[in-house]
Order: sequence, then structure tokens, then C-alpha cells
Amino acid sequence: MSLRLLQRRAGDGTRSVVLADGEAAHVLGGVSSVRELAGAAIAAGTSLAAAARACPAGAAVDLAGELAAGRLLAPIDHADPAHLLLTGTGLTHLGSAEGRDQMHREAAAAAHQTDSMRMFLEGLAGGKPAAGAVGQQPEWFYKGDGSQLVAPGEPLEMPAFAADGGEEPELAGIYLIGPDGTPFRLGFALANEFSDHVTERHNYLWLAHSKLRQAALGPELLIDALPDDLCGTSRILRDGAVIWEKPFLTGEANMSHTIANLEHHHFKYDLFRRPGDVHVHFFGTATLSFTDGVRTAVGDVFELTVPPFALPCRNPLRRAAGDAARAVTVKAL
Repeated sequence: MSLRLLQRRAGDGTRSVVLADGEAAHVLGGVSSVRELAGAAIAAGTSLAAAARACPAGAAVDLAGELAAGRLLAPIDHADPAHLLLTGTGLTHLGSAEGRDQMHREAAAAAHQTDSMRMFLEGLAGGKPAAGAVGQQPEWFYKGDGSQLVAPGEPLEMPAFAADGGEEPELAGIYLIGPDGTPFRLGFALANEFSDHVTERHNYLWLAHSKLRQAALGPELLIDALPDDLCGTSRILRDGAVIWEKPFLTGEANMSHTIANLEHHHFKYDLFRRPGDVHVHFFGTATLSFTDGVRTAVGDVFELTVPPFALPCRNPLRRAAGDAARAVTVKAL
């Protein structure tokens, strides 16, 4: 198995960090958040794994039991949600262009390549440059700040005005910007990036609107080396029964870009290297129920399982209250 970090909140509100090594897990003494532990590792010039192992070992933890009890938090957060940014890249996986191209093909002439396919092919040709070189830039999008990060097991909420609430099973990179502006990758987490695919399909220029939604992370932060080939399962359950299920492939062996190239094209902007900020960056997917004609419904449960993560990324779907036909009023001062 693998080395993972988790964040837990007890019934009295006390927070703790848990280190999981294979099937065994225990509380780390002296730290209350992964961000705090990462800051200490940066200051000491050591790895996050070494910093975790240096903490006093506390009580053993039953991870499955803690998840079932609702005591596990997202594996990263920030005391000020405005200093946690949710961003991502699309068309990064082998096969990812098929679903997107299907969405937008009707908007293009039969003999004309869609922008989605062009972007995918450019990434396929130039997304894996030699080490240290700059490759083709990917599609990029902004999702929101830390207020939009949903904890394990909590509902993913589509806005009242949303046309759809669809899963996007992904791997996310988790980063903390050091005091000198250096981005430090803490590790990787399972994620449901969650989008409005009906809105996106209507017009590709509405992609930004479709992405301004909540997102969920699985409870574990993988701090070991990421395998090149990850194979798991994405499924949707309705009333306890599986209504859709498909293999989920990720890792660089299944991607048209290297992770280093995706990271470069995000962190090349100065505003994303602000000391103390946390970044959750979604790396994309090639697996969507929407492209198979599935329409989700309130109460559906999204579930993503991918070894070496021991726990699933699992969240139900709900719709926010509100009147979608009522305009937001802006007052002049």
C-alpha cells in the first residue's frame, strides 16, 4: 500500500492529522492540519513524509469507521478560504477529446475539426516535453475558492439555475506556496470536479460558467510517488443501485500531458505563486456518464475508487434552493 495523510475532526471539534501507511493508520501528535505540517516541512527543508514520520505517534485510527461516521475532512483546507484556489485543466487524458468533441461537433461543419479536438491533438503532440522544457499549454479553468470545497460524504450542490450536475472523476494535485514563492506539491487526492455539462454543451464559450461549481476531494492525500498507471472505477448509485459504472484511468501513462507540464502552465503566472496560498489543481478526465447519455438526479451518489487510495471519493447530489428565474439585483451607491 502507500503513505497517505488525512484530516479528522472529532465530535468536540478538535482537529487532528492522521498518517496512513498501508492498512495501518494513527494520529500524528503536535499538528492539527496538513497545511501546518507542510509549512513545518518547508521550513525544515525536509519532505512531507519525513515531517509526518517525525511526529509522535498517537492513537490508532479505523479509517473506514471514521469515514462512515463523517469525521474525515478534505485532506487540505485553509483557515481563510479565499487563500485556497480551485483550478483545473481539460483535454489532458487519452480519450478525453472524444466526449468533448461529441458535445461540440454539432456546432462545427462536418469537415471542420472542433477547437476541442484541435486542442487535444496539440496536447498529444506537445504535452510531454523533455524534462525542463516547456510543452504545449493545456485548456485551463477556474472553479472557485476554498468555500467551494466539499468534504468527504457531504453533498455536491448544483445551483438553482444549473441545467445539470454531473460528475468529473479526476486526480487533483495539492500545493502550498512557500515563503519565497516556490510551489510545493504536497501530494495527490481523488476528486470529483463536478460540472454542468448541459450548459457546456450548449456553447463551448460557456465552459467557464459550467465550471463555477463546488468540487469534492476524497479523504486521502497520497504523499508517496504517484504511479504512472492508475486504474479505478467511477460509478453512480441511485436508491442504492448502480445505474452507471465505467473504468477510470489516470496517471501519466494515460495522459497526453505530463503533470510537470500542467503544473508549469498553472504556476507560470505570478499571481498563483503568492506565499501561503493553497492550490487544488484538477488534472482532467476521459470518463463521463454524460457522454453515455446519463442524466443525473437529486439523490444520486457519485463514487470514485482508485488504488492505491484506500477510501473512495463519495458524495451525493442535491440542488440548492432558490428561484432560478429571479435576477440578482445590484444596488447603485
